[in-house]
Amino acid sequence: MKKIHIIGLGLLGGSFSLALKQVKPEIHFTGFDSNPQNLQDALTLGIIDEAKEKADADTDIIVLATPANTLSELLIQTLDEIGSETLVMDFGSTKELLCQAVAEHPKRDHYLAGHPIAGTEYSGPKAAKADLLDRKVFIICEMEKTDIHLKAKAYEILEALNMKLRFMDPEEHDKHLAFVSHLSHITSFMLGKTVLDKMEDEKNIFDMAGSGFASTVRLAKSSPGMWAPIMQENKKNILEAMSLYISNLSKFRDKIIADDYEGLYHEMEKTNKIKDILDLGK
Repeated sequence: MKKIHIIGLGLLGGSFSLALKQVKPEIHFTGFDSNPQNLQDALTLGIIDEAKEKADADTDIIVLATPANTLSELLIQTLDEIGSETLVMDFGSTKELLCQAVAEHPKRDHYLAGHPIAGTEYSGPKAAKADLLDRKVFIICEMEKTDIHLKAKAYEILEALNMKLRFMDPEEHDKHLAFVSHLSHITSFMLGKTVLDKMEDEKNIFDMAGSGFASTVRLAKSSPGMWAPIMQENKKNILEAMSLYISNLSKFRDKIIADDYEGLYHEMEKTNKIKDILDLGK
């Protein structure tokens, strides 16, 4: 493994590079970002060794870490240009439409559909952390469609980063992520909006905001430039998740209206089981 090229030098692309540089310092990293400041920051922070728009012909792996709605076109363009020994992998949060877009591409076997389950509410190269991916899950979709020899390159670096591999269908991936990731960001954004709207009338409302509010609304600090495209790419599954969530909110409200506090207690008690599931996942 000698050369890796990263397109999109934000939180995930930057953290991937910083982590890999620690365990494989012999790799030469090149990269590009459409934001000139991000590109300059990536050079300054040592995320990449050299800025260039196109990868060298002998690049081992090209990583696509741009917003979800840009990936299909970028992936097709990249596959059109690469040589026989280059693997292309992406870090996108949605997979179904992306895999469909390249299903018939003559170099489909040069592509590995990936998604690291890691992140923070911050974005850009300055948010990148060398330990962000450590021991996190890395989902691979349609594993069988990637050339076995090229796939070995990805396994080499993912193992070096201590990542846990999981294999899923693209449709299954997008449906599950709509519930456990995308919906949580939507609810955080809307909780933040609700309180901001209320603040217009009551200026001191944030004086009463404790740690519970801060942790619940943390994701509302996430980049709209990243999350609006995810809503676009995973619209069908996100709408299903939102409908179920809104239904549960309405039923909860109805119990309060009906003074059914015993019902509320039992509803919350049943939901407490989520802590057992989350503890098992650690």
